[in-house]
Amino acid sequence: MSIEYQPIIEIKKSDFDFDLFYKNQPVVIRGLVDDWPLVKASYSSIEDLISHILCYYEGDRVLAFASTSESGNKFTYANTETKKSFSEMETTLDLLLDTILELKDKENPSTAYMGSTSIDYVLPGLSKDNDFKINNEAPIKSIWIGNSSIVPPHFDVPDNIAFVCSGKRRFTLFPPDQVKNLYIGPLEFTPAGQPISLVDIYNPDLNKFPKFESAKEHGQSAELMPGDAIFIPSLWWHQVESFGPLNVLINYWWRNVPSYMGNPMDALMHSILSVRDLPQHQKDNWINMFKHYVFDYENKNSDHIPDDIRGAVGDIDDNLAKKIRALLLNNLNR
Repeated sequence: MSIEYQPIIEIKKSDFDFDLFYKNQPVVIRGLVDDWPLVKASYSSIEDLISHILCYYEGDRVLAFASTSESGNKFTYANTETKKSFSEMETTLDLLLDTILELKDKENPSTAYMGSTSIDYVLPGLSKDNDFKINNEAPIKSIWIGNSSIVPPHFDVPDNIAFVCSGKRRFTLFPPDQVKNLYIGPLEFTPAGQPISLVDIYNPDLNKFPKFESAKEHGQSAELMPGDAIFIPSLWWHQVESFGPLNVLINYWWRNVPSYMGNPMDALMHSILSVRDLPQHQKDNWINMFKHYVFDYENKNSDHIPDDIRGAVGDIDDNLAKKIRALLLNNLNR
C-alpha cells in the first residue's frame, strides 16, 4: 500500500505574514530564504557546499548518528521498542562530512547524520549570515546535516519553522488530535528525544495498526527544496524525510509564552503517575478540577480570594513561579 496525502497549504514568499505563526495550521512558504548564502552555496557541487560550511567550523565535537541501509535509514527502534535502529558517537563535523562525501555515490548508502545542534555552538557566524527575524521572539536555532534519512512522526512542544538549505525534504504532518490513531511508542525511551509513531506511514500494516486508517485521512504532505520553509505548530506530528547525498536544514523553535512556564510534558508525565490509574469516578472528578483550574481557567475564577493570598490560582509571575516550583519539588521528593 502506498499512500498519497493531501497537500499542505502553500504560499509564496511575497504573501508571507507573521500572523501565520499564531494559527494552528501548518504552511509551506516557497522561497522564503532563497537569498541566504548557505542556500545559494547548495546550487554548487557538494564539495563546494562542504567547504562553505567548514569556513565557519572551529573544531568542536558533535553528536552524530549512523544507521544502516538495512534499517531503511529510519531513526526508530530495531525489532522491539527496547533497542534503537542506529548508533550514536561523538565526532568532528569535518569527519562527518568526509563520511557523507564517501557515501554519495553508493547505491544504497548507510546514513550519516548530525541531528539538532546549536548553530552558534558548531558553526559560529553562520546564523548571522543566514538569519530570519521572528518578530520579538528569541528562538533556539539549530542545524541538521546528513545524507538520506527518515525521522518518523514525532512532535515538538515549541512552534517550529524549518528552512531547507540543501537537498530535498518531504514533511508529512498529522494534527495533534491524531495521537490516538498514530500508535505512539514509549514516552521515556525514545530514539532521539521525542516519542515517535511506530507506523510506517507510507506502507502501513493496517492489521497491526488498524486505527491508522483514520489518521491517514488527516495527513498532509509537501516536498521542500532549498530556500523553502515550513511552519509546524506546536504538537503537530511530523515525519521528516531527507533525500539526496547532502541535506542541510536550519530550524527555529520558540514558545510565545512567559519564560517562567514549564514544559507541559512534565505535567503530562506527573498526571500519568498521579491521575491515570485512579478509579474512573475519581478521574471524572479530576477532569472537572483540571477544567476549572487549567483548561477553562478565567481570572474571575479567583475573584473571591484576596489578592495577597491567591497563590497559584492568581496571576503568575517569576517570583510566584519559583515558589510553585519549590513546592512541587518538595512534594515530589517526599
